[in-house]
Amino acid sequence: MKLHTLEQAQFLAISPEEAWAFFSTPRNLAAITPPDMGFRIESGGDEPLHAGQIITYRIRLAPLVEVAWVTVIQSVESGRAFLDEQCFGPFKFWHHRHTFEPVPGGVRIGDCVHYALPFGPLGGLVHAVAVRRRLERIFRYRRNALARWFDG
Repeated sequence: MKLHTLEQAQFLAISPEEAWAFFSTPRNLAAITPPDMGFRIESGGDEPLHAGQIITYRIRLAPLVEVAWVTVIQSVESGRAFLDEQCFGPFKFWHHRHTFEPVPGGVRIGDCVHYALPFGPLGGLVHAVAVRRRLERIFRYRRNALARWFDG
């Protein structure tokens, strides 16, 4: 299994508390997900983020191709970090740590995603051709959406 890593950081001129309030509310994920993904939470998104929480989603991988995605919140360090892992979905492995670091004038939001694709060498080819770029596009959309949401 080939493990890939995607890391990014973003500065927002808001308080760490405001950032945490937004990210610890699962239903807000839809506001920072590209519309063409058809993202919707089916269950588990109406309660505050907590360890052991199971959240189920539907996402569109391609036109007319929707899949279920089930994540569990593995750990929560209130105001500082949380970790979600895929239990079921399009990846063979998905481990996403979100961090919130107070910095002068705002907060540094960090993401570190470790992921692997199914299908062995074929998964590697699909990663090289499409998946990496799609994930980068999703995170770029997210950065832009957060900047619009909080910076006006």
